[in-house]
Amino acid sequence: MTVRHTLPRKGTAPRLRTLWSFAQPHKGALVGALLLGLVASALGLATPMVTKWVLDALGTSSSLKGPVAALLVLLVLGGAVRFRQWTLLGTVGERVVLEAREALVRRFLRATVPAVTRRPSGELVTRVTSDTVLLREAATGALIGLINGTVMLLGTLVLMGVLDVVLLGTTVAAVALTGVLFAVLMPGIAAAQQRAQEHLGRLGGVLAGTLRAIRTVKVSRAEDRTAERILAQARSSAEYGIRAVRREALAWTVSLSGIELATIAILAVGAWRVGEGQMEVSSLIAFLLYAFGLMEPVTELSANVSALQSGIAAAERIRETADLATESTARPTPSTGPAPQREHRPDVPVLALRQVTAAYGPDAEPAVRDIDLAVPRRGHTAIVGLSGAGKTTLFSLFLRFLEPTRGELLLDGHPYRDHTHEELRARLAYVEQDTPIVPGTLRDNLLLSRPDASDGELRRVLRDVRLAEKVDALDDGLDTPLSDTTVSGGERQRVALARALLRTPDVLLLDEATAQLDGLTEAAVHDCVRARAATGAVVTIAHRLSTVIDADSIVVMEAGRIRVQGSHEELLAKDALYRELVKSLRISADTAPAPEAVPAAARPAAP
Repeated sequence: MTVRHTLPRKGTAPRLRTLWSFAQPHKGALVGALLLGLVASALGLATPMVTKWVLDALGTSSSLKGPVAALLVLLVLGGAVRFRQWTLLGTVGERVVLEAREALVRRFLRATVPAVTRRPSGELVTRVTSDTVLLREAATGALIGLINGTVMLLGTLVLMGVLDVVLLGTTVAAVALTGVLFAVLMPGIAAAQQRAQEHLGRLGGVLAGTLRAIRTVKVSRAEDRTAERILAQARSSAEYGIRAVRREALAWTVSLSGIELATIAILAVGAWRVGEGQMEVSSLIAFLLYAFGLMEPVTELSANVSALQSGIAAAERIRETADLATESTARPTPSTGPAPQREHRPDVPVLALRQVTAAYGPDAEPAVRDIDLAVPRRGHTAIVGLSGAGKTTLFSLFLRFLEPTRGELLLDGHPYRDHTHEELRARLAYVEQDTPIVPGTLRDNLLLSRPDASDGELRRVLRDVRLAEKVDALDDGLDTPLSDTTVSGGERQRVALARALLRTPDVLLLDEATAQLDGLTEAAVHDCVRARAATGAVVTIAHRLSTVIDADSIVVMEAGRIRVQGSHEELLAKDALYRELVKSLRISADTAPAPEAVPAAARPAAP
């Protein structure tokens, strides 16, 4: 299901303030670019007057050295000023884009897990890529261009008035009519462009999800049907884009036609006034040059208004992400005495939940209710239950991806709220069931949570998870680039487990880390888990009986609550649901391999 995120309609002033918030840090450079633009406009406005000076000199047989030299100076200065202005604006534009992208990326990565996962990832990517490009032109060039264009237009009209007031009146009438028509068309352009960008964001979300599930799509022979779903968003975006193009084309046609109409009127009225002796030919030519020059500011205003509308829509979409709930990085004020210190009291559970209830939204039903659970400092705790029982929610609470709506979580006897997110996660390591590969090399993946580890430590954990020989066979070894298509699901799980073991965490959280492993490798991984449980806490979400049998304590969950807790033998004897869970695996508890039965070749090498 695609979640629609629509923007509330705002007035022009608030929407401009949203856009200006991106450009404001660079207001010094923008003021400099504006001044350069005004200088360039002044030089451009002076050219027709100097041309009139040339024509008057021809009429009086005066020397042309002065006016021609003036034209050359205007040409050189104008080129230098425009070059500097465009360079300055381009640099500011790139910095605005970079800062917006940096803010978005950091916000996405600092956001809470529910806030990020409830939106299609492709839509968030579109904010960073497409919307920031639209923002660049609007936040820099368009704002300056609008001011420069307005100054150029007003300056041209003033100098026209100096040359001939009657012809000025003719010109103003044509320009005013053009401006009214242009203003009527602009709101429709903005609305169409905004809707086009919305559909483009949805397209990115659907396409990203589809590419992740490409194997399922192909096996289901659903390529054409899925393509139609994706292309429906592309067609909607194109439809609104075409609407915007049509309105823009109409606006441009009106603008240029208005200028042409003014030029025709100027020629007609000017010729009549020259014939009547009320105006000099040189003044008419200079006036016509200004009339032709009107095309530049009108065209600039048209283009910049269009860019401004697109940029405002993009700025609002970018600012919309500001409502993503983020994890606090501030040091909390301890609620119970001094700041918590890292403790190793054997009588205090490393993790504990007291009457915890949690839900994935303010209006959602609780995913877990009234959970009381203590994770001992050492040993293996397995969590089992039917799908939807709340197993993954417990992990989300442990990792502080989710905050409880009631109750309290404790680390070393201290409330979670007394710790920062970073402090909590520094004590934990987590292996997902469907483990993704982090973009980069094998070394990058292993060092993700402990960047200071040595190559010797990397090789040790690779031996523990039975990957050392495979890595040795690779041409680039640890520096081999990884992707989801170059490693199998089992290899991804072992890379993630090696990364977690490298941390030597106080608590190792495993969401069925052996689900995609062969028997020999699974036995080796179980040895890793047993070794870790001897010195620290291991908590697993178990979907396989082999994981359950080795556990020191098994927690059976049902409908978001803890139903019962005990050893494998105790639960087999007293709990019907647990017996059904074991029976569903079609493996007798008596057939589980004892640690001694594991072949020596399958055991991990000594660290």
